[in-house]
Amino acid sequence: MKRIAYIEIDTHAEIAQAFMNVMEGAQDYCVDYYFSKKIKDQITKADERVFLSDNSMILDQLKTQNYDLIIIGTVHRFFNTFWAIAKKYNTAVITHNLNFTKASKLDLIKSVFKGDLIYRLKLWWKEGLLYAARVYEESKSLVVLDEALISDRHQFLPIFYTRSFDKTENENLVIVIPGGVSQKRRDYNHIFKTIQEIGTDKNCEFVFLGKAKGDELKQLEDLSSNLSSNTKVTYFSERVSAGDFEEWMRRADVLWCPIQQETAFFSIKEVYGHTKMTGNLGDAIAYGKMAVFPNNYPSKLNFIFPEKENVIEQLSELPNTYFDFQKSYAKEEVQKRLEKLLKSLISA
Repeated sequence: MKRIAYIEIDTHAEIAQAFMNVMEGAQDYCVDYYFSKKIKDQITKADERVFLSDNSMILDQLKTQNYDLIIIGTVHRFFNTFWAIAKKYNTAVITHNLNFTKASKLDLIKSVFKGDLIYRLKLWWKEGLLYAARVYEESKSLVVLDEALISDRHQFLPIFYTRSFDKTENENLVIVIPGGVSQKRRDYNHIFKTIQEIGTDKNCEFVFLGKAKGDELKQLEDLSSNLSSNTKVTYFSERVSAGDFEEWMRRADVLWCPIQQETAFFSIKEVYGHTKMTGNLGDAIAYGKMAVFPNNYPSKLNFIFPEKENVIEQLSELPNTYFDFQKSYAKEEVQKRLEKLLKSLISA
């Protein structure tokens, strides 16, 4: 049996959870999970193979073990620590921002002065920010979570599968917009304007499934008080619990994902679908939902639809469109593909 360590002491608890879920029941691999407290508190299924860790502990913890492969879930800080791991062990890094991995030292120094100065100075002085590119260079393997991002250097890590559940029949058309309600990464202004101008006799409920704050929260408050009688808006001013997220995603008739074409990580430009994956892709697969993306989003997947001019009509019709998610994304099939990749990463 091959031994794997999965490390997530930074950001992406949802990715760690997805990896745990798909690896459950795998016969040929034993996985130890090293999570920070922040990550561990977000994991819904934690067994005896989950260990509390952090930047100061992880190197000593790995010394006492003999792993065939170490997977690092996020390298957005603690660069000096992860560089040390990559130099010493057979390491695969999940890559979320492809342009960031190629940033020069000069690019990183310049970026320090373009954002949260105190935090970025800390990353520079204490966490080895200038070693960021070296982590990716030293790692034996780089993996991505979207097949559209594979290249000679990046392999596809399949972890998203479609769950089996009985869908609730809704009285109204339930349109879910998943993700934090912020204009930074999604075009919520477009959503708000479209809902305001809605012209349909169909009863619609728009669910903003993420925490709303600031200007976006105020716009939602104003929007909800100026709607026609057949339109409803549901939103959250606090962090959405895992239970609420699960319930609304199950109930969704269709997903509406107004992803911005461009974003930035550490002030370095990234382009969704080209250098960066959107989590909405994993949402659509996990819950087996048709999804409307902006028409400038590149996708060859048969359950992702470019937004049409009359998007409300499009959203109304899509629940009648069929795609066999279980055929393409059944857990057993995704697990087989994942195990095949892990075997190749171990032997690399």
